[in-house]
Amino acid sequence: MRVLRFLTVATILAVLAGNAGAEDFWGRKLAGQPVNFIFGYGSLINTASRNATANAPIHAIPVRVSVAFGYIRCWNERAPSGFTALGLRRPEVGESAMTINGVLYPVQGNDMAAFDAREAGYERVEVPRADIEALSWERLPEVGQIWVYVTHAPGKPPGVGLEPPSTMFPILQSYVDVVIEGGLEYGPDFAREIIETTKGWSPDWLNDRELARRPWVVTKNYNAVDKLLAASAPFFADRLLSEPYAVKRLMAK
Repeated sequence: MRVLRFLTVATILAVLAGNAGAEDFWGRKLAGQPVNFIFGYGSLINTASRNATANAPIHAIPVRVSVAFGYIRCWNERAPSGFTALGLRRPEVGESAMTINGVLYPVQGNDMAAFDAREAGYERVEVPRADIEALSWERLPEVGQIWVYVTHAPGKPPGVGLEPPSTMFPILQSYVDVVIEGGLEYGPDFAREIIETTKGWSPDWLNDRELARRPWVVTKNYNAVDKLLAASAPFFADRLLSEPYAVKRLMAK
């Protein structure tokens, strides 16, 4: 037993002596660390929607952009297919910028090109690191550039000269569902913050849900989404099903 103990101690001492001269790898990062990140504040908050564009599933962390960044989340991106999506705009005269909550995720390979193509009506703008904060135990990346897609009208700076929803370009409930269900991935308070820090809500709001009269069949989170909207979203009571909305469009001509 004494011999075994002696050998064991000797072996340990030899290992320690060998490690003393070994190279210290503490703090080194693996090759291929992402250097570009996207801040998503609309449909990109939703994991399924985001992953539909990426080459592989992407993990995101909840974050918030500060007032210092100088923008407001707003319904102002008129899609060619005939609806208004979320975008960012500059404050108008007498108006202040607002905080914007969303998610931050890495982009690698050709994912940036894929997201640029998806957000074709927007311009990619860099977010200063000092203007963004993490909202969970996960920290912001230590290196790299953070980008956000800002609504861009032809011939004007990003976030300027944009159009609100209209009868021909309504807010779509199916799009709202994607955004708010994405927010609910991080809790009801996070989802409520999205609603309350978004400008441009409009009575031009079409309930285009599949089986809109029986939403529980297809839209599993419809009840949680509608409760949040009813409590916080202006003009929720003006939301119309397809047939009444069609009549509204005809009368608006």
